[in-house]
This record gives sequence, structure tokens and C-alpha cells, in this order.
Amino acid sequence: MERLHRLWREDKYEEVEAGARALEAEAGRLRRRGRGIAVAWHAKALATAAACAHGRGAQVLAELESLTAELSGMAGPGRELLLMIRNTHMVVLNGEGRYGEAEAEGLEVLRDLTRLKHLVPVWDIELSVLANLVDALCGQGRHEEAEAVARGNLPRADGGTVAALHHGLVCSLNGQGRCHEALTEARRITPPGDRDQSGNLGMATAVALHGLGHRSEAETAAREALTDCERFLHPDHPRIQEARTLLARITAGDPPPSTAEEIARG
Repeated sequence: MERLHRLWREDKYEEVEAGARALEAEAGRLRRRGRGIAVAWHAKALATAAACAHGRGAQVLAELESLTAELSGMAGPGRELLLMIRNTHMVVLNGEGRYGEAEAEGLEVLRDLTRLKHLVPVWDIELSVLANLVDALCGQGRHEEAEAVARGNLPRADGGTVAALHHGLVCSLNGQGRCHEALTEARRITPPGDRDQSGNLGMATAVALHGLGHRSEAETAAREALTDCERFLHPDHPRIQEARTLLARITAGDPPPSTAEEIARG
């Protein structure tokens, strides 16, 4: 498991998923049934998270929901694992455009995390859930709420959550028509993001440029974002289609989209 987590930190999602699936199968053959079940749960959770990060979230949605049902009511380490799985579920729901459901899931997870804070450090899960919540709010056109969540939590974020919250902040500003602020924020920093963030900031930058009437620059940014998506993400990742739709919209001279849902619809 330690090797798989190291591969995760190196953004090698395909290797992580393959290794986790093999570990899950091996766990079924462990003599100590209790230990085998626990290992299998962790391996499946890691495999589905890797598939989701790569862009195959829709393919593991049923598996995530089954695993959630299986772990519901668990105490101890199983409780923390369940919240990680539900966070992954949020990512899939956002990717499928089911933003209201993603928001509801996120609010429930945050409430459960509050009850765990005095027992184990859960700030990393919490920040990831908050970043997903920002995406869910933007998807519903609730950009002012999204901005407040992103701004309020960016100062304490680190690692990949910085990039996720920063992207969410830029999107929330775009959604309010504050494209100049969005562009300034997008260019203020370029936080190192994980591979699953590929194309995100570039698309948000393209939307800001488009909103300011800089069509040529917007097209360049959108093309670069699409290239990043196609290079680093699975062909089924919903962001690839979003990037293509955005590029088509810019080249056609259509008005800039204000929400993630509008980008997806074209």
C-alpha cells in the first residue's frame, strides 16, 4: 500500500489502479478474514480514486456507491475511509453535472468531519471536499457563495488543494462577470497542481480572456488547455469535452459561458 501511495504522489494513476486492483484480489486470499476485508476496502477505495482522477469516474460510480453502502455505520478507521470515498463520489457527481447532489454530499461529509476533528487529523480531506464544493456551487451558478468558500480556505490549503481552490476562485469570478479580476487572479500564481487538475486553470483563463473580448488570446489559452487535457487525462474525462466545447464557442464568436454547466452544454 505504501508503494501505491508513492505512485499516487507521482500522478501515476494507471499504475495505482492496477496495483490496487491486484492488492484487492490478493486480500481476498488472506487467512485473517478481518484483515483481508480491511485491506480490500482500502485497495478498492484507492483504485476507484485513481480511476476518478484519471477521468474514468463514471465507470466506477456504481462501485463507489456500493462501497459507501458497505462501509456506512462503520467506526474507527473505516469511518475516515468512508469520508474519503464520499469525497471521490463528489468528484464524479460534479463531472457528471449533478451539482446539487454533489453539494448535498459535500455538506454531509463536512458535518461528519467536524465530529472527527478531535480524534484524527482530517484537514486534508476537508480541504478537498471544500474544493469540490466550490465546483458544485459554480456549476449551479452560485458564484458568490463559491468565491467565499474558495477565498476563505485558500490561505490554509497546500499541495493539490491550492490549485483546486485557486481554479475555483477564478471560475467564481468569471461567473460573476468580473473577468478582469479573474484574469488577474489566474495570472497571479500558477500553483503546482496534480495531474487531475490538467487544463483547469487554462480553461478558466480562456473564459476570462473571452469575457474581456481578447478572442485571439482566449483561443490560444483554450487550445493549450485542450492539449493538456488530451495529454494527461483519459479520453473519457468530461473535461476534454468541456475544453473542446469552450474552444468551439470562442472560435465561433459566441458569448462567454458563465457556468460549468453552460460550458458543457455548449
